Amino acid sequence: MSTTEDRMPRQIADAYVDAYTELEPVTGTYLGVRAVQDRLPDYSPAGLEALADLARRTLAELDAAGPVDDDAERRCARLLRERLTAELAVHEAGEGLRAVSNLFTPAHSVRGVFMMMPTETEEDWAAIAARLRAVPAALAGYRESLAAGLDRKLPAAPRQVATVVEQFGEWLGEESGRSWFAELAAGGPDTLREELEAAAADATAGIATLRDWLRDVYAPAVEGTPDGVGRERYACWARYWTGSDLDLDEAYAWGWEEFHRLDAEMRKEAEKVLPGATPLEALRHLDAEGEAIEGVDAVQQWLQGLMDEAIAALDGTHFDLAEPVRRVESRIAPPGSAAAPYYTAPSLDFSRPGRTWLPTLGKDRFPVWDLVSTWYHEGVPGHHLQLAQWVYVADRLSRYQATLGQVSANAEGWALYAEHLMDELGFLTDPGRRLGYLNAQMLRATRVVLDIGMHLELPIPAHSPFRPGERWTPELGREFFGLYNGLPAAMLDSELVRYLGIPGQAIGYKLGERAWLAGRDAARKAHGDSFDPKAWHMAALSQGSLGLDDLVDELSRL
Repeated sequence: MSTTEDRMPRQIADAYVDAYTELEPVTGTYLGVRAVQDRLPDYSPAGLEALADLARRTLAELDAAGPVDDDAERRCARLLRERLTAELAVHEAGEGLRAVSNLFTPAHSVRGVFMMMPTETEEDWAAIAARLRAVPAALAGYRESLAAGLDRKLPAAPRQVATVVEQFGEWLGEESGRSWFAELAAGGPDTLREELEAAAADATAGIATLRDWLRDVYAPAVEGTPDGVGRERYACWARYWTGSDLDLDEAYAWGWEEFHRLDAEMRKEAEKVLPGATPLEALRHLDAEGEAIEGVDAVQQWLQGLMDEAIAALDGTHFDLAEPVRRVESRIAPPGSAAAPYYTAPSLDFSRPGRTWLPTLGKDRFPVWDLVSTWYHEGVPGHHLQLAQWVYVADRLSRYQATLGQVSANAEGWALYAEHLMDELGFLTDPGRRLGYLNAQMLRATRVVLDIGMHLELPIPAHSPFRPGERWTPELGREFFGLYNGLPAAMLDSELVRYLGIPGQAIGYKLGERAWLAGRDAARKAHGDSFDPKAWHMAALSQGSLGLDDLVDELSRL
């Protein structure tokens, strides 16, 4: 057995993955670890501290291992140190004691993990029943952490609480008469029917108890808490999401530069869609009269076809895809999800493929302008090609680099780069689809402006066409959003709540894309005429995760 002194960084990193999945079984399920399928994490303050202790011990082991010369080991050590340091900073600031948002809370993790569990055998369904029975205790631990946050004067904002309470109402099926957990249990085998129904009732009761406590106890206690988190908290979170100590004022100014550039380009493209129209008028025209898919089943199949076509077109020309990576599934997101589409990565053995998820928000008609670029982002060549490739080369990297070590801005930056690439390659020549792409780019640019601006309460610059000289508030943010993005009102509202509840995450898309493009430009300059886009893409996708502070340097060397 190796000792700490002779363990290399990749061994230390993978030992961390094993220990982490024991403490955090939800993550284990996403990785395909069946041994933890019937359990849920301890979300209490003690459980949060146990994860922090594991991070501290791992950093101490990394220190003891000393420096390494091998590039693969060096990259792994750098990522592991940066990630664990950033995570500990968030923990030590007490952020886990006020984790209330419309996307990333323990309750969302608890529900989401059931969609990742296998359902092929009776044994699979027995594990689902056991995990359903564990839901009340897991949520009670989460409630204990939120109560501890109140005791330490670490409240969440009322806007986040109200949103989550509303989401829980949907999960409880208050309008349909049947909870989300009951719907899940109904898909199980008859031999376990009684056990599954009872377990689903336990899980539903756990959500109801948490919802009532948030509404009746927590919400009154946090009344008056501001939406913005301020510069110090924001910088801590920005480091966590981007892997970079950002110059927030520079990022804010650059976000405005991108806003102006994209606004001018959108106006040109809108003229092609509907002469004389503004971008928003052109998008509304496309909503009413443009190409659209009718029906939920039809849009699921259409999105699958779009990804299949992209794989066929790109494999062998701009990418070199292994067979497991070529498999990706289109899915419909369950009711009560946030409004934005999302992606879930394959398990480490590819028994569960990568999947894209479309929230329908009750709609039956889906305009194409709002789908094409988004599925290049979520599916192919976006999240799926990167995250599935990480899984495919995990044995050459480390399991940590392919999974837990993911830096949000790296992954989201790649996915936005993927949209940009498809535009470069001529897949978005149709004016409506290209206007949709530019609208998606504008969304990410306004995220930089709004996320930093609202949390830091920065002034709106004199060159802004919107309220120059005033300071950002959520109300001004929503007004600005509505003027310069063509998404439906419900989506814009959900997005705004997301930014306010998850500070620093939304800026990683555009800043990450900037890093990917800078790295590619540096590599192209270094190689000159011998630069091979396919080789560069595959090398870039096979190096695992890196924070933005390291990404450009590493990409330029490929």
